[in-house]
Amino acid sequence: MLNFLAQLLSPYYYPLLIGTASYFFILSLANHYEMWRFTHGPEIFDGPLVSVLIPARNEEKNIERCLNSLRNQLYKNFEILVINDNSTDGTERILEHIAAEDDRVKVFNGKPLPDDWYGKPFALHQLSANAKGEILLLTDADTVHSPSSISWAVTNLQFLKADMISGYIGQVFMSFGEVITVPLMFFLTGFVIPLFINRSTKKVSVFSAAIGQYIAIRRDVFNAIGGCETFKKKTSEDVYMSRYVKRMGYSTRFLNICEHVKCRMYNGYHGAIEGIGKNIFDFLGKNTLIIFLIGIAVTFFLFFPFPLLIGAIINRSPWLLHILFVNILYTLTWLFMFLGQRLNGWYCLLWPLMFLNLLYMAAWSWFRTITGKGFTWKDRKVS
Repeated sequence: MLNFLAQLLSPYYYPLLIGTASYFFILSLANHYEMWRFTHGPEIFDGPLVSVLIPARNEEKNIERCLNSLRNQLYKNFEILVINDNSTDGTERILEHIAAEDDRVKVFNGKPLPDDWYGKPFALHQLSANAKGEILLLTDADTVHSPSSISWAVTNLQFLKADMISGYIGQVFMSFGEVITVPLMFFLTGFVIPLFINRSTKKVSVFSAAIGQYIAIRRDVFNAIGGCETFKKKTSEDVYMSRYVKRMGYSTRFLNICEHVKCRMYNGYHGAIEGIGKNIFDFLGKNTLIIFLIGIAVTFFLFFPFPLLIGAIINRSPWLLHILFVNILYTLTWLFMFLGQRLNGWYCLLWPLMFLNLLYMAAWSWFRTITGKGFTWKDRKVS
């Protein structure tokens, strides 16, 4: 069946497939260059007050390491605000102990979650209301920061004249399931968003993106978009924040932060599926037609080339060189993305599994949403 379909579509499908793979390869290189060219190293170590905002819900295993890394910053003028978001573990005790040692650390107890908010946006909403800084640095409780982390944010905001910056931080994998799931976030700059268009256009929000593990935004811009009220019922609140900032005519940049912040994003395959999967349908505006069309495109133009290569080798297809070329391009695309993030290059060989996994997560995200089953995250249900 696979061979028959391949023969039927060959005169049209293979040339289109080569063109698609070539475009994605060039796009990934262009985005890699864009991030490398415009990412500045930390140079400003004193300046405007920076408020670091950290939501913490059941983070007893991570929060002390995160706060200790942030307390050890080379930048001089900052405060750290942490909200104990109704934790049921030992998070509160750890926070109180650290706050007693360091007056730069301010701890707040979260209010009960309203029905019309999701957990993280509401936690950030409470934190931002108490922040005094000209710059807000939003980060997660499971991140670990180098001593230059805050300086890096201030430097890039100032030198690039940007209003909001985000990007890829260094990812730590400790299981095979994490390796074939977490790197799918690189899909943004490898296959979706031309970063140079985001840099060079105004009010075109579709090419703006952010990763919630690390977002630095000017306080006046944050207020101008309406703060967290704007994305209070979004699971992918980071992306929507960047889109709203861009739509208002402000400047957003997506950079490479992997040398300054690290994180093991999820604990195992199941955690990674839930953590990333819950955002996919929301990222697409919860539009069934769009996710269906994207699913078809991913199947035929991203995943299919590998099984077609196996079939072409077995059947000695005259299109073997064409499909081999496509597989090489996809492998190189992922290779440059992994190397750009200081990750093991051999992960690039796993791209067929990654795309198959993406299809599964997209279907799971769609099904859980339209059936009303929703997702459980941090012991809370989101839909």
